[in-house]
Amino acid sequence: MTAQTSPSLGEYLEALAAAVFQSGLSSNVVEAKWDGFRGAFSDFDPEYVARLTPADVDRLVTDPTIIRNRRKIEALIDNAGRLLELEIEPGGFAAWLESHGALEATVAAVRREFGFLGPQGARLFLRLVDREDCP
Repeated sequence: MTAQTSPSLGEYLEALAAAVFQSGLSSNVVEAKWDGFRGAFSDFDPEYVARLTPADVDRLVTDPTIIRNRRKIEALIDNAGRLLELEIEPGGFAAWLESHGALEATVAAVRREFGFLGPQGARLFLRLVDREDCP
């Protein structure tokens, strides 16, 4: 990904998912299950993920192909909804992400808007979407 090209909304959601599910776990554990995540969350289609219901969550917490943490799954669903809300703002999510300026301000904004992200998770998300060098 180049500096001129913003990730798609699905790529942003995938990066958010990676940051959420990485929390407290080895990256090897998360990577080993990533194909399962792609299948369970329809290749991180934000509209699909945002529409998941409590019954879907019940199903997902029994799916051995993913990390079965209910709170993280619910956070991913909520995060997909918030991502879609920010996308309809002028300039979309990419503009929102860039609007915070310095790295620490962007980390704080990401933590405020998205669930289950601590400081390291927010930084991981920014690194995954090539925004760790915020102006």
